[in-house]
Amino acid sequence: MSKEMTDGQRAYEAKRAAKAGLSLDKWLDLKEREKRDEARAREKAAKAAEPPKKPGFFSRLIERAHRPL
Repeated sequence: MSKEMTDGQRAYEAKRAAKAGLSLDKWLDLKEREKRDEARAREKAAKAAEPPKKPGFFSRLIERAHRPL
C-alpha cells in the first residue's frame, strides 16, 4: 500500500487475507489493483458524462455554407 500500516491494520488485513485464502502480500496487491480499476472507471464515466464540445468557428462556417439558400 502507499502508506505504512500500523500493527493493528496489518493484523486486520492479515485476517481478511486468510479468510479469502490469500497471502497478505497478494491480498494487498489485489486491493490496490481494485482501487486503481475503480478510479479508472470513475474517471472514464466522468469523461463520458461531459457535454459535447461546441463546433469551432470554421466548422460552423462550412456547415452554414452547405445549407441551401
